[in-house]
Amino acid sequence: MDIKTATAIRRLRLVSAPEAVSFLILLVCSVLKRTTDFNAVPVMGAVHGVLFILYVIFWADAWNRAKWSLKTGLFYFVLSVLPTGGFFAERRLRREAEDAVIASRAREEGTVKA
Repeated sequence: MDIKTATAIRRLRLVSAPEAVSFLILLVCSVLKRTTDFNAVPVMGAVHGVLFILYVIFWADAWNRAKWSLKTGLFYFVLSVLPTGGFFAERRLRREAEDAVIASRAREEGTVKA
């Protein structure tokens, strides 16, 4: 994995958890809006919207650079629209990055030919 691909995946990983948190907070704010006089939906909606747009931009970049299959690319997109999906995306992307580092080190040491 080259540095640009690793950076694209890292950016996606770093925005996935905050995007999931903002989604959950937005859901709580929506419930509070309906049940109390507290209305933070406009603010949290904007925060979540920005994070979601960043996620989609970083997702498209990572998909393009990592050459993911259609199934993998759509999997990460579907995780972005699920309330806790960003946490699962972050965990899986971290594992993928760690595996790529291990494979790269093995190639450098000559243990694996690829």
